[in-house]
Amino acid sequence: MENWLPTLITATPAEGYDLAVKLARVAVKMTQPDTAVRERLRPVYAEDADSLTAASHVVAVHFATVAAANNYWREAR
Repeated sequence: MENWLPTLITATPAEGYDLAVKLARVAVKMTQPDTAVRERLRPVYAEDADSLTAASHVVAVHFATVAAANNYWREAR
């Protein structure tokens, strides 16, 4: 995964949110690189409200970071 994240800068909040989701997904892949294990575990957490809430929290934290890096998409004046 060489240079997969060249910048946190995005054109819009929607692109920033997509980047936040990607950050979360990449973190899971780096934490558990075995595809078979991830696929075996997915049905377990897909049916667990606490796991889904935790995943949403991780995305929200990443989105806050991306938003700050983008000065909340407001131009400095």
